[in-house]
Amino acid sequence: MLSLHSAQQRQRRPGGPRIGMAIAGGGPAGAMYELGAVRALDEALVGLDLTRLDAYVGVSSGAFLVAGLANRIGTEEMCRIFITGDSGDVRFQPEKFLRPAVGEYLHRVSRVPRVLVQTGLDLVTPRRGRWTRLLHRLGGLVPTGLFDNAELERFLREVFGRRGRTNDFREIDAALYVVAVDLDSGEAIRFGDAGWDDVPISRAVQASAALPGLYPPVALRGRHFVDGALRRTMHASVVLERDIDLLLGVNPLVPFSAQDGSAAERSLAVGGLPVVLSQTFRTLLQSRMQVGLARYAQQYPNVDQLVFEPNPQDGELFFSNAFSFASRRRIAELGYRNALADLRRNADTLRPLLAAHGIGLDERVLADEGRSILDGLPPPRRDTDTTARLRRALDDVEQRIADRRPRPEGRRRPVV
Repeated sequence: MLSLHSAQQRQRRPGGPRIGMAIAGGGPAGAMYELGAVRALDEALVGLDLTRLDAYVGVSSGAFLVAGLANRIGTEEMCRIFITGDSGDVRFQPEKFLRPAVGEYLHRVSRVPRVLVQTGLDLVTPRRGRWTRLLHRLGGLVPTGLFDNAELERFLREVFGRRGRTNDFREIDAALYVVAVDLDSGEAIRFGDAGWDDVPISRAVQASAALPGLYPPVALRGRHFVDGALRRTMHASVVLERDIDLLLGVNPLVPFSAQDGSAAERSLAVGGLPVVLSQTFRTLLQSRMQVGLARYAQQYPNVDQLVFEPNPQDGELFFSNAFSFASRRRIAELGYRNALADLRRNADTLRPLLAAHGIGLDERVLADEGRSILDGLPPPRRDTDTTARLRRALDDVEQRIADRRPRPEGRRRPVV
């Protein structure tokens, strides 16, 4: 499902159009859907390098992906890391992200004696509001997260610490932002912005992905941070403010529609509280994002906005377990097929719009309706750290030479 807002009047820049990407949160399942959609864009949009955009913003699982893209980890390599498992660089072990938050559990258990004493005093000295105080104290014994998110930070710190990559916002060529929310004030913090750009990228992503209930809040500078989606779904305004000409966005969180096809007789209430909360959360987030996009179209009238989302009938995304290997591949495949279908359906409208930004559509990819996310993957590279750094340096030199070549006015990159 593609949300498209065309610019009212496009700017012409001497250096070519500026392009930004915004990727929303969505938990582990959402991350795999986003990877599939981004991979489809990478294959179908000719003349566009997703690792060399002008600005990136990510929230929660989206922060995971944009941090990789900004660090020049392409979609091919991400597919090998998270789907096929045959990357010569990174070994992804999902079970590490499901380790119980033992430290959080012990911290809550250590408070039990004090709570028991306070509860006993309340019971023997009846006072108004004692039951309210009792519930408040008992609530303080419940862990703030089930799983330990420190492993996620260690994983990213290791990946960004080798092969010429960086864990420092200030060393990224593009503008990279990761958004989290201060739990105590409700303020959205943009890591990568002035004053917060010294926080390691891995820590920023850990904070942005701290989904309440799943992972504990992340402590930074005496403040506690949680999932950035609590304030806004995609935080697209962060890159729109960077004076871009084209926004590419991906949002995996849409409410599931149980009214079509074989799902017509299925009631989501049968799934209990988790399913009801999931549907509620998705409905609120998507509604909020649609309002935001409509406002952005008025606020930034010279920016083309393309936002890719799942179809409401995609029950496979809604009900899948993304922590199993098979589910990860199926969800990524769904995102890939949906994004290609959106491009195919809207091709006539998109061709002139994208051409204005120096981008073309790969007709061969779009014509292949049975195409799989794995079909375009080349054989994996087995580079050493030294050869990977050399390859990266040569790529930088080649890019600088290409940037100095004269281009047709209004073109960022030549359309192949």
